[in-house]
Amino acid sequence: MEWLLPVVAYCLGSISSAVLVARLFGMPDPRTVGSGNPGATNILRAGNKLAAAATLAGDVLKGALPVLLARSLTGHSLIVALAAAMAFIGHLYPVFFGFRGGKGVATAFGAYTALNPWVGLALALTWLATAALTRYSSLAALVAAALSPLFAWWLLPGPLFVALSVVLAALLFWRHRNNIERLLLGKEGKIQFSGTRKRRMERGE
Repeated sequence: MEWLLPVVAYCLGSISSAVLVARLFGMPDPRTVGSGNPGATNILRAGNKLAAAATLAGDVLKGALPVLLARSLTGHSLIVALAAAMAFIGHLYPVFFGFRGGKGVATAFGAYTALNPWVGLALALTWLATAALTRYSSLAALVAAALSPLFAWWLLPGPLFVALSVVLAALLFWRHRNNIERLLLGKEGKIQFSGTRKRRMERGE
């Protein structure tokens, strides 16, 4: 029975929060507009902060809930690690939405937080610090992913979860390959804070 938990995790991960929230709010399918990524950032580009927040919450929860479920039903570390991995893969390649998923940042964060809240906090602080310094959301995600094996080694029990973090980081880097190319070319879009937008509007930019 416990070996079905990774399958359940994949199915939960395959629920596209962005697509469902967009339908609920009467917005275009996020896979057809903006960056084409079904995630909170692309929903936010449409100008709906509430929908973006709902998408973010949904993506975090679908990473966290399968891990919490697995931890509550089994003490088998491999099952728990597989549940985290399959929830993440479900978000990347959702069976219910033509295998066209997102990049997995929020879902990975949810899974890590369910494994150990201190890992989630370390990842969140890394993301926030990098984003504040560089104003690149994608770079912040990549730096957090690159450091996740270190956090896993420090805060999670055993090499199994370090291996999990390496796999998740590799997949996240792969899904961000276009962002990496734009970062290297200096063409990646930066985070636009409200004050920045206001100043640009005042200057007529």
